[in-house]
Amino acid sequence: MKVAILSGSVYGTAEDVARHAERTLKAAGFDAWHDPRAQLPQILEFAPEALLIVTSTTGMGELPDNFIPLYSAIRDQFPAWNGLPGGIIALGDASYGDTFCGGGELIRELFAELGVREAQEMLRLDASETVTPQSDAEPWLEAFAAALRG
Repeated sequence: MKVAILSGSVYGTAEDVARHAERTLKAAGFDAWHDPRAQLPQILEFAPEALLIVTSTTGMGELPDNFIPLYSAIRDQFPAWNGLPGGIIALGDASYGDTFCGGGELIRELFAELGVREAQEMLRLDASETVTPQSDAEPWLEAFAAALRG
């Protein structure tokens, strides 16, 4: 199964988690692909059968600046991803209160608009509680891989 991993990062942590997810999913037998600077045409050419989006959240609860052009292109072009399984790993800081993992919530809304079904409940990683987000994501990634296998 071809899994496209998209990432938006403020300080690079979400990109690190996305790279780790790519290695983990490849080791589990998936054709995983991640390019932190991916444009929609590249993603469509890859023809994903599943999506994983790893995103940080800004202090205002928004998507990182480097992810907004791709997010906008997806919303504008509305690719035929209805029914695809998807997953979201959201990074944030709980000390921001209501905006904690707001970037992930925006991706959930995008998935709903596109008809992408969450194969696994969104993972929220709290920067105020962890310094090892890659390893903290591993149990979730294992469950995501199992959900993709059906």
